[in-house]
Amino acid sequence: MAAVGESRVTYDARGLAEPFAEAPRTAEIEHGKATFDAKDLTTRQINLELRRLLYEEGVKDVIVLNPGSKHSLGVGILTRCRITFGGSLGYFGCGLIDGPEIHVTGRVGWSACENMMSGVVIVDGNAGSLTGAAIRGGDLVVKGKVGARTGIDQKGGTIVVLGDAGTMTGFMMQRGRQVICGNVGSGLGDSMYDGTIYVAGTVKSLGIDCVPGEWGETDTELIERKFQIYGLGDPPEFQKFVCGKKLYNYDNLEPSERKLVL
Repeated sequence: MAAVGESRVTYDARGLAEPFAEAPRTAEIEHGKATFDAKDLTTRQINLELRRLLYEEGVKDVIVLNPGSKHSLGVGILTRCRITFGGSLGYFGCGLIDGPEIHVTGRVGWSACENMMSGVVIVDGNAGSLTGAAIRGGDLVVKGKVGARTGIDQKGGTIVVLGDAGTMTGFMMQRGRQVICGNVGSGLGDSMYDGTIYVAGTVKSLGIDCVPGEWGETDTELIERKFQIYGLGDPPEFQKFVCGKKLYNYDNLEPSERKLVL
């Protein structure tokens, strides 16, 4: 028996897929702004319609209504534009983007903005685990809470969370900044190599090689600037955490490599 909604999706030897899907061309374009309803569209149809509007029609402002918490929406957008999702997204939303400004009026699932290169993503609700995984640039602002391993393997950019963050936040962080306004679970900054984490609430425990850092004028300037840009009001007082560099070995050669050099 087919599950609800499966009638719109075809099957082939590769599994659940739409190998011949086309953009539905249902968007209404007026004064350079496009709007379309995604309620009865599949993930691929939504993404195809987005790409058609941005790359073929040259539209730079798109509103997607009723995204229905579908997975992998708004991924791989590599142009300057503005996208508004009027609702919630599922897993892997807005991943691999480079340039767009995206506003999600609901919440997002796991791995939102994974490998984001540049741009801005603002989420009005909560976000799941692995938010901003391997993010390389841009700003990601979550106005609610985030799950575990937020900013895992972060390589750049700024993640701002107005609520609490889960366990292992900043795990293996390499560069960039995280600004957490709420409380943080255990293992903050575990095995981080570089970067800075600011926490206004309590920290359950620090991870391996994560230590308190010395506050400077640049820290104050960064916090105040981000809060002003996104209209977040007056910032609270933060604690600063950085890498202790006891495990730092970027510039150290492995024994086998050292023998070859010497």
